[in-house]
Amino acid sequence: MRTITLIGAIKEALAEEMRRDEDVFLVGQDVRGGIFPHTKGLIEEFGEERILDTPISESGMYGTAMGAAQEGMRPIVDFMFGGFSYVTFSECSVSTGQYHFLHGSQRSLPVVMTAGVGTGQRLANDHAMSIHGTFAHHPGIKVAMPSTPYDAKGLFKAAIRDNNPVMIPWHMGIMMLKGEVPEEDYMVPLGVADVKRQGSDVTVLANSVQLQNALKVADKLDGEISVEIIDPRSFVPFDMETLLTSLEKTNRLVVVDEDWESGGFASTISARVMEQGFDLLDAPVTRVCMPNMPVPGGYMEEYVAPNPDKIEAAIRNVCA
Repeated sequence: MRTITLIGAIKEALAEEMRRDEDVFLVGQDVRGGIFPHTKGLIEEFGEERILDTPISESGMYGTAMGAAQEGMRPIVDFMFGGFSYVTFSECSVSTGQYHFLHGSQRSLPVVMTAGVGTGQRLANDHAMSIHGTFAHHPGIKVAMPSTPYDAKGLFKAAIRDNNPVMIPWHMGIMMLKGEVPEEDYMVPLGVADVKRQGSDVTVLANSVQLQNALKVADKLDGEISVEIIDPRSFVPFDMETLLTSLEKTNRLVVVDEDWESGGFASTISARVMEQGFDLLDAPVTRVCMPNMPVPGGYMEEYVAPNPDKIEAAIRNVCA
């Protein structure tokens, strides 16, 4: 099977879905120029009517997409960096999430929102903050994030075809990660987690670049501690069944996530495990997250972001 990058897999998903459905179009800043590789060259194939460059106005670009989705089109909004979505947060989170409910379940809103996120590039808070936990907080929006090229293409295809609003950021730290991706059409269903590595001593729930870090730690500890690693792939809906099944075997959980520690995704999962799987636990749930501070720029980022050393320490502590 051929091998391509994660960002290349996203580009393939966008292009294939635009060829499949003429109602799919892309709107954002510099999407014609290809600031990130996943939009480079799309203008040549699909033209200016379907690859829409906007001024630096997130409210304008999202308003265009939301209005088009209300009329039955399937827009993809590219915020470039996740932190920029906060400029239009009332529209892209609150109004979007409530739309189906407020219309008596009679109207759908098939809009996809995406952006680059995450640490590792030393870009500071506005460009590096993770947004998945914040969007997962608002009912009515599905939220997913790929950790491999295979999942990237499949999740984006599933998101574009979904009749609900979907936020699907991608982590800049693994944009050039290579992996096997089929050439034939496929989708990765939203709401289905994936066990990336089997183990028996502790379960690690991790996503995107932190999944890759967790896999490295599991390799290092092989023969000493058996680590099972689960990629949630989707935060909303979340596959609780796969996680609880794993805990029946390992009885210990470490949640690794670049969302903030306070009120973040890891907090939600920890609470749900305590409610639904308390009797499965032999030790408290341990979190490895961003501390409650803005993401610093430059080399200081390395001191606050989750990393292999922090993941290993958490695993050793929970297994002690």
